[in-house]
Amino acid sequence: MDYTNVSTPSYFIITGISDNPLLQFFVFLLVLLIYLATLGGNLTILLLVCLDHHLHTPMYFFLANLSILDISCSTITLHKILTSFISGDNTISVLECFVQIFAFLSLTCDELLVLSAMGYDRYVAICKPLRYHLVMGPKLCVLLASLCWVFGFLESMPIVLRLFKFSVYESNKIDHFFCDIVPVLKLSCSDTSFLQIYLLIIGVFACTLTPFTLTLISYSFIFSTILSIHSSSGRRKAFYTCSSHLTVVLCLYASLVFQYLRPTSSINLGSNKYFSLFNAAAVPILNPLIYSLKNKDVKDAIRRRLRLAEVSTNRQICNL
Repeated sequence: MDYTNVSTPSYFIITGISDNPLLQFFVFLLVLLIYLATLGGNLTILLLVCLDHHLHTPMYFFLANLSILDISCSTITLHKILTSFISGDNTISVLECFVQIFAFLSLTCDELLVLSAMGYDRYVAICKPLRYHLVMGPKLCVLLASLCWVFGFLESMPIVLRLFKFSVYESNKIDHFFCDIVPVLKLSCSDTSFLQIYLLIIGVFACTLTPFTLTLISYSFIFSTILSIHSSSGRRKAFYTCSSHLTVVLCLYASLVFQYLRPTSSINLGSNKYFSLFNAAAVPILNPLIYSLKNKDVKDAIRRRLRLAEVSTNRQICNL
């Protein structure tokens, strides 16, 4: 290997999506609009779940966790596009870069695990409806959510600790719009075999395939139960209760397959960052959109909040 261009950086340079100023402006504008929509949509879900007692159920408890994860993940991945365009500074310290990698990997794993817990919730609701409130009690919901959050952060810790041992890189330019693990590993001159194996075992199998398998098992029982229902209206009603969750699951796993489940040697960083941009910008907004458009309970909660706001406004006008 030619080490003439090898350096030990104190900071990395985020190259972003494009060097074209016009394209940068359109990307900035698009990302800003999507981020604001993501923030507004997920905060709306959170407020509705907190304020409306009709939504104080296990399903919406996990949905609130999902909204927190979506806000956090989109903020971590998209903030550099927004801040670098405004300030013109596209550098990031090594510490901040590694923290970003840790947070992104942890939150992605958390989201997949929470979706798996939501799948189990839908299984109990459809396959064991009479025992639903007994099984999915508050203690179990808090325990499942806590395990998802804790495991997500624990599985990413060894990756970051290993990255801190890397000191030599071919370049300090990261061909991405945020610090992701794949482009950083491609720059490192250190032995990355441990991280490659760890990412395969923990990242792919434990954090991706395991939640996917658990979700698949839940839905195999769900579909079996739905098909055993004799009335077509009953089948439609049962499927409707899990259609929002199923749509979110399919969208998220599809984006992850296109982005990560390819051999590292065949990944083109130029095209991969566009998949990352879709995953970071578009996927988090799907959660509030899908649950708002497809879910009757959420739409009813929005109507109740609007009516209360209207009544409150009318009272204030009358008092004046």
